[in-house]
This record gives sequence, C-alpha cells and structure tokens, in this order.
Amino acid sequence: MIWLTLVYLTLVCFVQSLDNNTINEAIEDTTVGIYVVKEHASSDEVEDIGIVLEGIKVVQDLDNVALAVAMLFGLMYVLNPPDLRYTFEVIQKIWMELDGGKLSNKALAL
Repeated sequence: MIWLTLVYLTLVCFVQSLDNNTINEAIEDTTVGIYVVKEHASSDEVEDIGIVLEGIKVVQDLDNVALAVAMLFGLMYVLNPPDLRYTFEVIQKIWMELDGGKLSNKALAL
C-alpha cells in the first residue's frame, strides 16, 4: 500500500492508494502543493517528495519537506502566479517575519 500526502498552503490531504493511477489523479487535481509518497502512513521512510503546480509534478526526488517549501517559494517568485501573489506575501512577511511592516492593502485585508 502506498500513501500520498499532499501539502497545500493550509491543508494536508492524505490519500491511501494501492496503485499509481490513484496517486496521479490526486496530483492532477492539485493546483499548488508539495507531495510526500510513503509506503506506509506511519513509516518515517519517504519514497518521494516533490512539488506540484497546476496538476504537474515539476520537481521530484527532493531530500525533505523543508527543501520542498524553499523550492516552492523560489518557483512562486519565478513564475509569479497572480492568484497566489498575496498569499505568499502574507506567508513571507508575517509568518516568516521578513519586512512585515510593509504589507500591501490586499494582504492587509486577508
């Protein structure tokens, strides 16, 4: 049995699967996320960690989730999707405490 964990910005989705087709369907339904594939849900051993953008695995075989988050931030800066601009601004400036005094009006409204 293979377990897939999709980490969204505010949601973690666990998918229990016996085959790769179910995993691929879950990944295709993901707009932006980090996925973690394990053989067993309780296992510490990870088979794959990667990044999904618009249903496509853009980065695979990362070492850990922290690296995946950093890579996702880098991809967001490079690709700059307009619908996630303020979400990443809030994460960067408030949660990560990087220049939090200079928020845009849209980010303040969140």
